[in-house]
Amino acid sequence: MKQTVVINVVGLSSSLLQDESLFLTQWIKSKQITKIKPMLPAVTCAVQSTYLTGKWPSEHGIVGNGWYFKEECEVKLWRQSNHLVEASKIWDEAKAKDPNFTCSSMFWWYNMYSNADFTVTPRPQYRADGQKKPDCYSNPPELRDRLQNELGTFPLFNFWGPNTSIKSTQWIANASKLVHNWHEPTLQLIYLPHLDYVLQKHNNQKIIAKDVKEIDDVCKDLIYFYEAKGITPIVLSEYGINPVKAPIHINRILRKHGYIKIRTENNLELLDAGISTAFAVADHQIAHIYISDKSTLKDVASILSQIPEIDLILDKEVQKKYHLNHSRSGDIVVVAKPEFWFTYYYWLGDKKAPDFARMVDIHKKPGYDPVELFTDPKKKMMMGRILWKLLCKKLGFRTLLNVIPLDATLVKGSHGAINIEEKYYPVVIHPQKTKTNEKLNPTDIYPLIMDEIFN
Repeated sequence: MKQTVVINVVGLSSSLLQDESLFLTQWIKSKQITKIKPMLPAVTCAVQSTYLTGKWPSEHGIVGNGWYFKEECEVKLWRQSNHLVEASKIWDEAKAKDPNFTCSSMFWWYNMYSNADFTVTPRPQYRADGQKKPDCYSNPPELRDRLQNELGTFPLFNFWGPNTSIKSTQWIANASKLVHNWHEPTLQLIYLPHLDYVLQKHNNQKIIAKDVKEIDDVCKDLIYFYEAKGITPIVLSEYGINPVKAPIHINRILRKHGYIKIRTENNLELLDAGISTAFAVADHQIAHIYISDKSTLKDVASILSQIPEIDLILDKEVQKKYHLNHSRSGDIVVVAKPEFWFTYYYWLGDKKAPDFARMVDIHKKPGYDPVELFTDPKKKMMMGRILWKLLCKKLGFRTLLNVIPLDATLVKGSHGAINIEEKYYPVVIHPQKTKTNEKLNPTDIYPLIMDEIFN
């Protein structure tokens, strides 16, 4: 076996590798860089599961970053249990080939309760008094304490939300080096998320250039670290992020046609998925439409076909072509045109929006919400507001950290669609001598990694 490291630089595409001053731009000149065809859906949980199983979503069951759990009548995103992935993982096959094989998964998704030997993933503490405290989860459990004793508490609030920065990505990189020194795993998987959030938030080239340089420096440090140990890392991405100009409020459209049912609590509106005829789980540039009354399927499809910003409308039969047909996928899956994306918004007036809509709350929202990357530009002295609310929470007072805007036009980048320009395709950079312009399928990443391990 050969020690192998896979560095997942989320959002990396050839569009970001034009600057000759970047380390990565120079480093790849002696390597092979290959574009990967975008898969449907081109979102984190689905793509990572395909890379680690060699199977399509129709086989491993991860049809997005979340879906409608029909037995519970609830939409759930960002679950953590690896048992949700309905296929064997790369570490399972590798261990079967050689029982001495070990794997470290540093922040790749569905990290909890897997058969990987060393795992670390974000896991905040949700305390009984309502406070959310930064933390992470590890297996073995003592690994978490050892890492945080060395590096400080995992900077969760720099990982996601308005305060997102290179700090969390740097922490993951430093933790990965420590795990490698302590345990020397055969395969180490490293997730570096920084670009993902920056490119959704900005289309200002100066800001992007600064952040690209920051992630480039992290990659340089990691690559030098592993090369000094005789390991040439595989560097890849899950998707590229292309600019967008406007959102599609797909649930509002379905509501106006009478398909969505609402429950009112404290004069605010909650989407009641269990009794809705049809509703959408929005996930970047795709949305799963779940329809309880199948007799309305053609009518819903007809309504969707009249939305010019939608590129593809896939019923269960057509989903087979895209390897997305699974019991968890929507009765209809819609894909936005490259310059658009889907919100989860279902209220028709902002005064009726639920309290969690103005908060960073990834588990209560029935869809993905990139607006959580922003603070409300209409509210003055935002930093003072946040500090005051945090102080109130610390003193035991009940207060909402309601600082997120309801303006989806702030979002400037997205992913998930497949009919995009090639410069936004994900890439894989690997140490092979044979150069080829042929693009890979996402399912090709699994054998590529296995070949690197077992040569």
